[in-house]
Amino acid sequence: VRRLLVGEGAAIAALGTVLGIWAGTAYAQGMVHGLSSIWRDAVGGTPLGYHLNDGTLAIGGAAAWIVAVLTLWWALRRQAARPARELLNEGNTAFDFEDGLRVSRSGHVRPKRRWSGVVTVLAFLGALGSAGSAFFAGDNAAAGAFFGAGALLLIAGLAGATAGLQRLGRSDRASRLSLGALGLRGLTRRRRRSVATMALLASATFLIASIGVFRLEMPDDVSRRDSGTGGFSLVGSATQPVLYDLTSQEACDRYALADDLWEQAGVVSFRVRDGEEASCLNLNRAQTPRVLGVKPEELAGRRAFRFAQLMKGLPRSLGWEALDRVRCAENGLTLEADEVPVIGDAASIKYALGNRVGGTLDYRDNRGRVFKLRIVGAVANSILQGNLIMAESEFVQRFPDDAGYRWFLIDAPATRREALARELTRSLGDLGFEVTQAASRLAAFNAVQNTYLGTFQVLGGLGLLLGSFGLGAVVLRNVLERRSELALMQALGFLPAALRQLVLREHLLLLGGGLGIGVVAATIAVLPTVLLTGLPVPWWSLGATLLAVLLNGALWTWLATLAALRGGLLTALRND
Repeated sequence: VRRLLVGEGAAIAALGTVLGIWAGTAYAQGMVHGLSSIWRDAVGGTPLGYHLNDGTLAIGGAAAWIVAVLTLWWALRRQAARPARELLNEGNTAFDFEDGLRVSRSGHVRPKRRWSGVVTVLAFLGALGSAGSAFFAGDNAAAGAFFGAGALLLIAGLAGATAGLQRLGRSDRASRLSLGALGLRGLTRRRRRSVATMALLASATFLIASIGVFRLEMPDDVSRRDSGTGGFSLVGSATQPVLYDLTSQEACDRYALADDLWEQAGVVSFRVRDGEEASCLNLNRAQTPRVLGVKPEELAGRRAFRFAQLMKGLPRSLGWEALDRVRCAENGLTLEADEVPVIGDAASIKYALGNRVGGTLDYRDNRGRVFKLRIVGAVANSILQGNLIMAESEFVQRFPDDAGYRWFLIDAPATRREALARELTRSLGDLGFEVTQAASRLAAFNAVQNTYLGTFQVLGGLGLLLGSFGLGAVVLRNVLERRSELALMQALGFLPAALRQLVLREHLLLLGGGLGIGVVAATIAVLPTVLLTGLPVPWWSLGATLLAVLLNGALWTWLATLAALRGGLLTALRND
């Protein structure tokens, strides 16, 4: 019998594997097409092509089929070990409520082994240990340690749910004769089935929530100094250097700028040492990033941008003054003669450069001499992505050949932005001067990260969709197995609406439990990254996603309940 059932399951698994390979290749082709067309900006315009390897498909399909068959064999082996009397009474209350006993193949009744409590304690202690070790690790290691702690907490939560269902089956609260007590008792009816459903929902929720936290949203007010734009309205760039301070009379005379151009407006000018793009628009790791030189007091006086982190020992209030080696020394950070303090965007430092705050990067000056860029700080999600910024005095010393200014952050009220942009483009057109909206530049950077996160969230969404289907299947099977019991309750006077409420209450607790465990574990996993980067959490979009998941699961639960309870329950009682 077991071989027959395994053979049937293997045939179905083979069909599912073929369908899965087809769906997987279609999904991959769709993603590549999207990244090459509507999401082209997310990869910086890099052309992408779809490559199919038949060997990889064969290995993946064979592995999936083998796992499915082994899982089926293991489940049937466990079922075959149960006494025939118990199998014939599948779903009968008399057998479901003996939570403390197990019946061996020989018919002896023995106490059940309880590992769920032990697993809960060990996983929870492991999560605490992993989180504790993060405080003594570097930034990158800390993020990994906390993500591991979140995964262990997910396991602890599921094991704790198993232990809780075991205790619930023996508690006096679940033995009371009330609709609520019957609902609690029903949760213990098929613990493995219930926990498996919660595990699928919790795992998918963990993936979606932990990724959704990193979605970047535009600030409500981009004119705020602590926003990603630094409060600047426009970003200017020139292919040829501007040799004068744009706000000076010399610049007005040399470039024919209007005398009242800078009324109610201002500009911060940067010297530029060309290098590799070190933002998310570059798919490769930058080895020699672009370096900008600025007067620190220009940014410090405006309190522009929000700092995610400063080097250990430097107060957060130091801000842009950390570019001054004298101010660093006053705060306990002494730099070597060949070290230059720099500040960059947190995402660029971590991902594009593979570095961290406090780390160093070798660089060459105009004379070919190697010196070190010491990363003393990082600003949170900003339009400065792709650059490392040093003090102008250090820049002139290291790169004397790179004269003039070629990058500009411009302050302007909303009423003057368009006129200011037109005037600068007209007057400085011979220098290849271009002006873009600071908010548009920030949105372009955000779109890249959100696109990549979206591809992973699609996979998590598929998992949640399967979890919702699985929850509906569990409800349907549980109710079908209990139709005679529910028919007896109806014969005793329970209204059909009360029976539907009973079934819904049982399984909505599974839905809520799975979502809750996944959200708590995801919170622990992403906590250090959120705190270190200083990024605002997209509560609205994340909450809307989780609410949609909850409503979707509730819908499938409701539909499965209606399908299982339709028709005459009393007929099931007569057949029983």
